[in-house]
Amino acid sequence: MRNIAFLGPAATFTDIAVSDAFPRDHRIPCVTIPECMDYVLEGKADLAVVPIENALEGTVNMTIDHLFHEADLTIVGELTAPIQQHLLVHPDNAHRWKEAERVLSHPHAIAQCHKFLNRQFYRVPSQQMTSTAAAAKYVSEHPEECIAAIANSLSAAEYGLFTAQTDIHDYTFNHTRFLILSKTHEELALDLPKMGGKTTIVVTLPTDRPGTLHQALATFAWRNLNLAKIESRPLKTGLGNYFFIIDVAQRIDDVLVPGAFAEMEALGCNVQVLGSYYGYEVGQTAEKA
Repeated sequence: MRNIAFLGPAATFTDIAVSDAFPRDHRIPCVTIPECMDYVLEGKADLAVVPIENALEGTVNMTIDHLFHEADLTIVGELTAPIQQHLLVHPDNAHRWKEAERVLSHPHAIAQCHKFLNRQFYRVPSQQMTSTAAAAKYVSEHPEECIAAIANSLSAAEYGLFTAQTDIHDYTFNHTRFLILSKTHEELALDLPKMGGKTTIVVTLPTDRPGTLHQALATFAWRNLNLAKIESRPLKTGLGNYFFIIDVAQRIDDVLVPGAFAEMEALGCNVQVLGSYYGYEVGQTAEKA
């Protein structure tokens, strides 16, 4: 049995994804994304599962920044799950949920429900929490406050809350990707629908050389290697200094992908492979996200 660190507390969307992917392993809830990674680095967990991207809100910057700057971990898998958000209140306040004085949730969940909040709770302040489940837990522990949480149905069950409104997210297509991180390069084989292979790299460019990014990307283009994503993040060494996260839409082979890396390095780029892995789908009922 493995220990799996995840962004907690119990009943977060990450928790549900981990439950689907690792049903026989021991789950360890962590307070923050860096703590999840640190648990693996310190040997307290075998794997960490953390969110990396939401279809509506984009990249979870904390994940990619900590992975690049602080945590020497390898991406060994990816989980993709649908997301459904509900408005939850304490049962004592079920009859007056429309009078909620604050709405608590993770910042991404608040953003995903912007239209609903603007329509139903105009001028009611939103309070950011570390996770949707943390918001639900707080609401359950403070029945004296007329407040609401945005979270999933497992949170409602876990913390005994009343579901005042279901499916309050602004768009029906809402998915989140989660990374599975390890200190080793172990090959994962999960009992889930398998998606395509992927290789994630970080590239830093030589200083002040015009056209280097174009030349670096061309190394993939002429090899007919598709890129699923490219994004820049600050190097934290000064204004205008960035690294680039690139997802190559296949796993490392013997010739093409290593050839692209070698050509970029010949251009003066630094290439760091974060992982070469398969993706898996979880939560096929659309509630498990």
